[in-house]
Order: sequence, then C-alpha cells, then structure tokens
Amino acid sequence: MTGGVRTERRDWLLIALGLLASFFVLPHRLGYDGLDRFNDIEGLLHHGSVSGSRFSLVMPLLSAPFLLLGEVVKSPAWWAGHFNVIVVAVTVVVAARLVRGYPGAELFRTTVLVLLFASYLENRLWDYNAEILTAALVGVGVVAVETGRARTRGWWAIVIGAVNTPAAIVGVAVLAGREAFRQRRLRGFWPVIAVGVLIAAEAWIRRGSPFDSGYGGNHGPHGLLPYSGRPGFSYPFLFGLLSILFSFGRGLLFFFPALLFWFDRQTRRRIGQPARRILVAGLLFTAALVLAYSKWWAWFGGTATGPRFFLFAAIPASILLAARLHARPSSMGTSLLTLGALLLGTWTAVVGALSGPRPEEICFGKYEPLCLYTPDFSPLGYPLVSFPHLAARPTLAALLCVAASVYLATPTLNSLLRRAREKRQTTLEKFRGWSV
Repeated sequence: MTGGVRTERRDWLLIALGLLASFFVLPHRLGYDGLDRFNDIEGLLHHGSVSGSRFSLVMPLLSAPFLLLGEVVKSPAWWAGHFNVIVVAVTVVVAARLVRGYPGAELFRTTVLVLLFASYLENRLWDYNAEILTAALVGVGVVAVETGRARTRGWWAIVIGAVNTPAAIVGVAVLAGREAFRQRRLRGFWPVIAVGVLIAAEAWIRRGSPFDSGYGGNHGPHGLLPYSGRPGFSYPFLFGLLSILFSFGRGLLFFFPALLFWFDRQTRRRIGQPARRILVAGLLFTAALVLAYSKWWAWFGGTATGPRFFLFAAIPASILLAARLHARPSSMGTSLLTLGALLLGTWTAVVGALSGPRPEEICFGKYEPLCLYTPDFSPLGYPLVSFPHLAARPTLAALLCVAASVYLATPTLNSLLRRAREKRQTTLEKFRGWSV
C-alpha cells in the first residue's frame, strides 16, 4: 500500500539522495580496526609487504583501486573512509537487477529506504570497517541464489564475504546445509569447504601456518565483569547469548526490533516469493552469527557503537519492517507497532549519523559494562541524557533520516488516523441519545 505521497519515482530519487548524502554529507574517518586494515593495504601497495595482521585482506584488496585513485584525487585515506558507501551503492544496483521482473518491486524499494534511513547501517558507513562488505556480499549472494538468476556467482559472493570476516563461516555452513537438504546432495556443502580453504591459505601466506588465525591469545582487559580478560571463545554461552539479544548497549532487540515481526503470521503472508526465501536465509545467517559470537570474549564488538558483528541483521529486519509499511494495517495496534519499530530504527540511524555519541570517559576500561547494560549509558540512550553537539554535516544527515522516515510512515499514519476517526465516530454513536 503506497498511494498518495509514495511513488516509484520518488522512492528511487530518495534512495539516490540517501546514497549521495552518505557519501558527501555523512562524516567519514578512519579508526580502530579500520586504521589497521588501511595500514595493511598501504604497506602492500607501496612497499610490497604482507603484514601478519589478524584482519583479512579481502576488503583492503577490493578497495585497492579506489586507494590508488586517492594518489591522484583527494587521498587514499579519504577514499578508504568512503569505500563502504560505494559498496552499498553497488549492492543496491546489483540487487535491483537481480529482482527485476519479480513481484514485490515495491517491497524491495521500501527495504532499501529502511536500510538507508532507519537502520543501524547508518552508523557503520563512516568507517573503513569490514562488516558492511560482508553483509553486502552475503546479502547480494543470497538474492542471487534465491532468485536463481546467478546461483554460482551468488555462492561465490557469499564465500568471499565470509572470508572477509571468518566467523561468518558458521553462517555459510547453515546456508549450505539448507541448500544441500533441498537438493539432497552433499556437494551443496562446497561453499563451506571453499571458505575454509581460502581462510587457511591467507593465514599460511601471511602468518606461516594455515591454522594461525592471528587471534591466538587475543583478549581484552580485566574489568568488572567476572569473565573479562579471558582469551578466545571463553565467554559463557548463555550469558553471551542473552547479552547479544537483550543488553541495552548491544541487544538486537533494541537495534533491530523489526526482527520480532517474523513471529506475526500476517506479516509473513504478505511477503511473496522469492522475497520470503531471501528473508528466511537472512534470518538463518543472523541466527548463526549470534550462536558463533555468543562464546567470543568480545561478543560486544569492542568500542563500536552498537552490535557491529551483527550488522547483517539489518537486512532481514528491514525486509520485515518494509512488509509492514507497504501493506494495509489490519488494526490500530498493528499500525502502532509498525510505527514504533520505524521510530526506533530512525533513532538508531540518527544516532549513527551523529557518530554515535558516547560518554567516552566511562565506556573505556573497567566501567565499560555501564555502556553495555544500562539504558542511560547505552548508545541509544546516552544522547537523551547528554545531547550531542550538532555539527552541520552530521545534523543534515540526521535530518534527512527523519524526513525519509516520515515519508515511509505516511501511508501507515494515514491508515491509523482513518481508523482513529472511525473508532471515534463509532464511540460517539454509542452515546448518541443519552441524556442527563
């Protein structure tokens, strides 16, 4: 259900505007893991040296043409900071071509709009981080596989995406197992083998052993949490799982609330094929990531604002929210839940556009649990406690998110207001004829 303000032309214009704003307006910088990846590729390009860094070279190698362009235009660091926006733009174009001709074109456009303006994606676009490329490659790979238009190339996109962040091999195993079960052929597991071989080959070349992941002995500082400071997969699984799902600072419940719409039968029925197959694959991949990281000592993703390891969850969450936004709500309660999820997603994007303001003096060191578990120090809550300084460019990006979300919400808002007027009229008729 669009009607009125929502049209195909306006949708695409807004998508283009969002990508341009993300590239030219959103602040960009190198920091944390992104700086290490940048130094790795710069050393390779200019000195021929291959570092033993634990971070994969997949994303740095794919970004190399833009970094070389930076020797002439702007700078390599400038292009590195903007690389993830290019990845998202290319992904949107490729995915649009893959789904062209299938029913549900409106659902696709709405999903892209939600991703750009009302999701956690906004927060990750400013840096040279690996999570966006993994989500993009796996996401477009799933679309290619489930539409049947480029199955082999789709699987290779999924493989390369998993090599980029090796923990994603668990998600590939789940998707490959699903494919093998559907085909009743064991060769459906070849993507898992391919990911393992490529990860081992990179480790062998860079660190001298196919079994050296670079994370040996890797651990965080000892802090207030009883299991802090331990290396590897040492975190209690149950505590990690509960924290990933429900903690105020990282919980998928707060950053991707639309995932809960999967449990609504009417929402699932509104999603036709192949979108439903894509959605199911996305949910399975997300669940696999949650299980894989629940025992990792840094399940919270370090100093990042929000659950960066689970950025991929933005894709199935956006599909589910889009399905609710472009369908006619069945009740006022349905409308309110949909608008609530959109509002929370928009706030997440606004915080992301403002670079995720956090009380830095509190969030580092032994008091970091305050930012993981308390609402007032969480990334989504702290701006309400201490509102951030509004610089021009971040503010413009945040306002664009708000405007786009209003555009997305208009059909649902109109339906809600119409039902409210009908309910008011029904209530008044019940009391008509009464006297004192």
